[in-house]
Amino acid sequence: MWTKMLDVFVTHLFRKGDFSLTYPDGTTRRYGDGGTPSVAMTLHDPALPRRIILSPELAVGEGYMDGTLTLENDDLRGFLTLAVDNIARQGSPWFHRPLDLMRHASRWLKQFNPAKRARANVAHHYDLSGELYDLFLDKDRQYSCAYFARPDMTLEEAQEAKKHHIARKLLLKPGMRVLDIGCGWGGMALTLARDYGAHVVGVTLSEEQHALATRRAAEAGLSDKVQFHLMDYRAVTGTFDRVVSVGMFEHVGVPHYREYFRTVHDLLAEDGVALIHTIGHTDPPGTTNPWILKYIFPGGYCPALSEATRAIEVNQLHSCDIEVWRLHYAETLRHWYDRFMANIDRARDLYDERFCRMWRYYLLACEATFRYNSQVVFQFQLSRQQDAVPLTRDYLYSDAAAEELRHAAE
Repeated sequence: MWTKMLDVFVTHLFRKGDFSLTYPDGTTRRYGDGGTPSVAMTLHDPALPRRIILSPELAVGEGYMDGTLTLENDDLRGFLTLAVDNIARQGSPWFHRPLDLMRHASRWLKQFNPAKRARANVAHHYDLSGELYDLFLDKDRQYSCAYFARPDMTLEEAQEAKKHHIARKLLLKPGMRVLDIGCGWGGMALTLARDYGAHVVGVTLSEEQHALATRRAAEAGLSDKVQFHLMDYRAVTGTFDRVVSVGMFEHVGVPHYREYFRTVHDLLAEDGVALIHTIGHTDPPGTTNPWILKYIFPGGYCPALSEATRAIEVNQLHSCDIEVWRLHYAETLRHWYDRFMANIDRARDLYDERFCRMWRYYLLACEATFRYNSQVVFQFQLSRQQDAVPLTRDYLYSDAAAEELRHAAE
């Protein structure tokens, strides 16, 4: 029964490209229109057809990690490109929709992230070996979408461009107090202090990030301008001229969206400006891939635009600018994957082969989702007053701003 259902499922899904599937009993069937890419997969575990029908993303990801599912020539990029492109076109078959509805109904529970649970979720991913992140990130350890203002930019140049693009949106002046929610390893905060004269408070729930960010501030001679705290954003007090948050909103969870933006509102000065940078998607509200939820980002979710703006509206914040970055993250992930693969022997020494297969799957699946499906990056520029920012975007792309960006990338 499960093999027959899987055959129906794969027939529905793979209509473009050439997909060859060998079932556990040795039977091989071909799907698609015979175009490119051409991918061959073999299932070695008799339980896989049932598991794939019940939870395709989780079962396929785990099968690849465990070696119970193999690809000819280990062509993981080809498979994920083919799968994600077809998923975006076809969607789920009719018999899978009740499972999708059940997953959607339970998402609030899975995304319920009070402070204690949020700290555990952060530790799961960000308190991995610090050396792991050195294997694939840029020197500043920017673990969020880079901004490819030119297609030929290096990863380092594009990450610098991202930071300065955000800084210009914040309209910083020397001496301003800035709160960095989810400060990572400190790169954004240090840039705002060093290059713009801001006084920055950064908060994170990751012990590894907090320790390194604090050390970096001391080494840069910026400890008088930048302080990092190991604390939940909801525990921050005071008033700030600017609030910035890059790649953290994905960890907030839908049940806490209104609380998050209420916190931003309350911490922001009356004439202040906030910039929230987050992964999102252009589809209606949905759920997180269960494999990503289990192995990579527990409690995580990337919002639909409607979900974020609804929470912004009820908290008396003006949306001064909403920018959508398309394909920038796909290019960022391509750079990360290439760097990771160049250092995979070191990654294997840190962990093991299963971890390396998991990390490869993570980076390539995310790249494919940004490149062929609905994943994008949103930047919300928010204020409590209508006139807190200029009325046009000219200030972002003036000759002076372009020259500043060029020098930052050099």
